[in-house]
Amino acid sequence: MLSVAEAEKIILDLVKPFAPEVDSEVLPLSQAIARILAEDIISALDFPHWDNSAMDGYAFCYADLEDLAELKLAIAPQEIAAGGKVRQVLAKGECMRIFTGGMLPDGADTVIMQEDTERVGDFLQLKAKPPKGEYVRRKGEFIRAGARLVSSGIKIGATEIGAIASARCQQVKVYRQPKIAIISTGNELVSLESSQPLQAGQIIDSNLYALSALINQAGAIAIPLGAVRDDLQKLETVITQAIAQADLVISTGGVSVGDYDYIDGLLAKLGAEIHGRSVAIKPGKPLTIANFGKVLYFGVAGNPVSAMVSFWRFIQGAIAKLGGANETYWHPQFIQANTTEDLHSQGRRETYLWGVLTYQRGKPIFRPVSNPSSGYSSGNLISAIGTNAIAVMRVHQTYVPADDQVLVMMV
Repeated sequence: MLSVAEAEKIILDLVKPFAPEVDSEVLPLSQAIARILAEDIISALDFPHWDNSAMDGYAFCYADLEDLAELKLAIAPQEIAAGGKVRQVLAKGECMRIFTGGMLPDGADTVIMQEDTERVGDFLQLKAKPPKGEYVRRKGEFIRAGARLVSSGIKIGATEIGAIASARCQQVKVYRQPKIAIISTGNELVSLESSQPLQAGQIIDSNLYALSALINQAGAIAIPLGAVRDDLQKLETVITQAIAQADLVISTGGVSVGDYDYIDGLLAKLGAEIHGRSVAIKPGKPLTIANFGKVLYFGVAGNPVSAMVSFWRFIQGAIAKLGGANETYWHPQFIQANTTEDLHSQGRRETYLWGVLTYQRGKPIFRPVSNPSSGYSSGNLISAIGTNAIAVMRVHQTYVPADDQVLVMMV
């Protein structure tokens, strides 16, 4: 068996990321949320666009205070609101009422907040001498025109949308979304759309829906090809169709060592290069890693939680790299958290125990499934409802007592 780290390295080494010249499209900024940026955004403007006030108060020249016997300034008649034009240059010993976002008048370099002043007729009494440059946002302080505003490979979120809009950029170049084909295998599977009652031994093909949802959440396009019986000819036909239309293929079931586990043999027959068949992980030990040229193929276990753990731990990062995302998106996010209950493992494989992560007074707390003795079955998808984190017990780590820290993978 491959170790988890070995499997992750093999997978990421196999991924050939999209080329921005070929695998990209231009979208209106309003449609670019959660897409991967395919080229740097260069700011055409300084941020801020001009010197402006960060506070409601009074603008003045700091050097004027040096010549004053007391901290008192004459108040100019004009006020400056955000968006207002400044038509007056401050005279020596003069200040001007200004509001947050207002453009500093010529001659001013400092703003004192209104709470630190007292107005006496046409004069302003300063209660204390502020530092020079206080509450002033200088032109270009955040970024200069011509500098990189947002880097290629970043997933565009709300803050990126706002920053790009501020730079008056109406369109962005993004990578196309990877196309991921899903094949479910097994004689026992029945489509959700079937109107027939379940027969003895049959189950609904839930993997097709769970994996489609995970693929969509990962920013890719799911191509569900349905359930295929354990029939060599039918499986060969569907796999051939999948690799012809997708960037990456996931099949569930048929990758263990049973008499009806045909996937690995078919892949070899079709010319795939197989790089691994099992990983020292629980759940998710059966994991076929293969490729047909640039098209990656993952054969995951049919048990629903196994399939989801394989996706979270390995496939999600492959999709991110394939789709042009930078390296920060290629690996799961791990944190340390305190477990509310004892955690147990046989220690022979890296073991993943699903549960819920919450925060108490800012401290991360991991709560495993309510009944660990019966809940941690890879066939028990019901136990995974509400899962947002998975405790990771390393090889040879057999016990973590309640209240101790454990490594947790965010999902």
